Amino acid sequence: MPRRALAPLSHSFTTKEQGKGTGLGLSTVYGIVKQSGGYIWVYSEPGLGTTFKVYLPMAEEKAEVGQSDVSPAATRRGSETILLVEDEDGVRTLIKQLLQRQGYVVIETRHGGEAMVECERHRSPIHLLLTDVVLTQMNGRELAQKLLPMRPEMRVLFMSGYSEEAIAHHGVLNPGTEFLQKPFTTEALIRKVREMLDAPQHAAAAGK
Repeated sequence: MPRRALAPLSHSFTTKEQGKGTGLGLSTVYGIVKQSGGYIWVYSEPGLGTTFKVYLPMAEEKAEVGQSDVSPAATRRGSETILLVEDEDGVRTLIKQLLQRQGYVVIETRHGGEAMVECERHRSPIHLLLTDVVLTQMNGRELAQKLLPMRPEMRVLFMSGYSEEAIAHHGVLNPGTEFLQKPFTTEALIRKVREMLDAPQHAAAAGK
């Protein structure tokens, strides 16, 4: 059976209601798959739903695991408070669970408005703002700019399904800003969070 050609998913496509989000999930998946040398097969029928099949090339060699990659995540546990801002429910829940397993206190919010309310309500220190770049109401950078005067000691870590270069190119984030690319592994998340919290205050502030 000949392979069916697949046109790039449009950046304007969304299954969300008006004003409920950007609907860039399929575009992000398509970009990641194509960068990995794979392709997506899509089949859809009205009333029956849609099936997506993702094909990726097999690795010819086993990946080499460095010594730093096999260090147990338990050595990077913490007890600090993290303000999490993520509008995708499934992603937010997963990140919250991963961080809580490492001992962190997580304040979860869906958008900038909720984050500002929680920031004002929470009386104890908030050590890290972990926010998606693309959000409803305001983007992650705008949110950080509003929260930092209230919490000058708070570190800021951005995350996005777009590449760091793409985000910087469109002027959303400044070059050198602390950034975590989606999708990320549990190890990458825990390591980056711990690095942010352990960094000297002046070094962490330089990336904001």
